[in-house]
Amino acid sequence: MTQVFALHTGYGLMTAVAAIDAGLVPDDGERVLVSINSAAVPETNRAIHESRQLCTLLGRFDRIEPLNPLLDPLHPTAWAPGETETPAWERLLARAWRVDPGDLDLFVQTPQVAPTRTLLSVFRNARITVVGDGLMTYAPIRSRMPRRIAGRVQSVLYPDVVPHLVPLLLAEVGARPVPVPAADFAAVVAEIDAASAHHDRTEHGAPAALVLGQYLAALGLVSADDETAMQQEMVDRAVHRGARRIVFKPHPTAPPALADRVRERAAGHGVAFEPYRGDAPAEVLTRRLSAVAVVAGFSTALPTVRALYGTPTEAVGNTAVLAALRPFENGNRIPATIVDATNRPGDPYAQPGRLQHLVDAVGYCMQPRITRHLRERAEELLDGIDPDERARYFTPRRLAELQLPGGSRRLLTRLIVSDGGTGRTEETRLALRGAGRRAQRAWRAVSGR
Repeated sequence: MTQVFALHTGYGLMTAVAAIDAGLVPDDGERVLVSINSAAVPETNRAIHESRQLCTLLGRFDRIEPLNPLLDPLHPTAWAPGETETPAWERLLARAWRVDPGDLDLFVQTPQVAPTRTLLSVFRNARITVVGDGLMTYAPIRSRMPRRIAGRVQSVLYPDVVPHLVPLLLAEVGARPVPVPAADFAAVVAEIDAASAHHDRTEHGAPAALVLGQYLAALGLVSADDETAMQQEMVDRAVHRGARRIVFKPHPTAPPALADRVRERAAGHGVAFEPYRGDAPAEVLTRRLSAVAVVAGFSTALPTVRALYGTPTEAVGNTAVLAALRPFENGNRIPATIVDATNRPGDPYAQPGRLQHLVDAVGYCMQPRITRHLRERAEELLDGIDPDERARYFTPRRLAELQLPGGSRRLLTRLIVSDGGTGRTEETRLALRGAGRRAQRAWRAVSGR
């Protein structure tokens, strides 16, 4: 038997290694790491097997087989061969990676998109385990998996960094959730820190806070000015937490001017400012700095460092982000919901099961067909929730579309009845009848009848 780990992010690699160390992955046969560089411009970014920060983790695998050279010049996310081509791809990859496609375990991230979805189709008989990719794991999958793939999914591995919260990913096909203990994940972070600290200039000094940029303007969620204001507020929050030094880790695609504005805010508080351009994960930096706080938008690092080290965290701007996310199915909605709910004053979702109830309800509203088993959960929460709280996480339009408590009756009426008073269903029926009559007349004219 061969275990192929097709991974593309540092967090996914850390999760897989922690699961291996925790004994959650059977120690049978050979382990192969298929490293995927899915960056928009792969030539300007390191793949996970090339990262100096992560190199210590590679020893858990017998071989490393990068996917990009096999597909070049095709970008991995554009790899979507037709169904008739998949048998040839299976033979090609099995030969290139020296694996038996008839006895294969696939460990993958982001199963809904290429190249992962393609690998799942190519290896038609492989057993499948999904490796969680941060808070996105708690969201439902955004498109239903074909039965020939869904029937082979066995489990979902995820770091247990949000206590008592179970992922929705692939729950509809019976995938078994397998939490990776936070202690094992913390041990992997410590290993990375110990092995890579000499590559990194970031050192201990004055009490430091880590501020993480996400570049939300690039996603069209906020304007560039609004994002600058958010990150300046992050500095304010960090100083309030006792920081005398700000270590700012911008998003890789963020413009340099953004760091300059954040630097100015730090200078206004009289605290030191240090931009970080390395590739150490935020969890590693938090440990290395002994950070007094981590401040971000809805980064996966926030619940992770709180679970691993008890580090205080602050989330900024998520109310605006939740309101701006379009469409409601946007995959960032669950991460933003979790981070917002767990970083609010008074911790309103600390009661066991309360956060799960919220995530189940939001997940149902995102993907009602896939998570139809959660409708009663959604109705129960929406019936009993405070209106202001409901408006924070749900839109009246979406609730009306799904005929859930809190949906606007006026909006629902507009969806069903047109301005002229004729029901839209009736309008559609009449339009189809008219189209049918026109088609019949055209046929009689052409056929001479």
